[in-house]
Amino acid sequence: MIGAVGTRSRATAVSRCRVGAVYARCVEEPGAMVPNAALPGAELVEKGIADLERGIESIESLLVSIGAPRLRALGIAVSSPIRSPEHRLYALIRAGEADAAHSRYNALIRRLVSFERAAECAS
Repeated sequence: MIGAVGTRSRATAVSRCRVGAVYARCVEEPGAMVPNAALPGAELVEKGIADLERGIESIESLLVSIGAPRLRALGIAVSSPIRSPEHRLYALIRAGEADAAHSRYNALIRRLVSFERAAECAS
């Protein structure tokens, strides 16, 4: 769980969490972890985790599925990653931005890797 419940804004959810190096432990839901918003790409990871929990296949949920093993190793819970996320992510991007799909895909992967590396350094 990402800690944001119902219609609360992200700012409210983050302010109610103690921010650590890699994640924040939510006070309202003691076991819930969210990515530290200060890390690069945290907004993508946070939305991807939320989308996976809701069963939504989005750019962010596919990106989190790609990074699931490394994110889990960092202590971030990733529930039910999507199978074959690399191909599905590219197809989803291509459907919306055919001419820029390759560069957009690579940019998203670089953003995920930046988050993972920053989280490793912070832990």
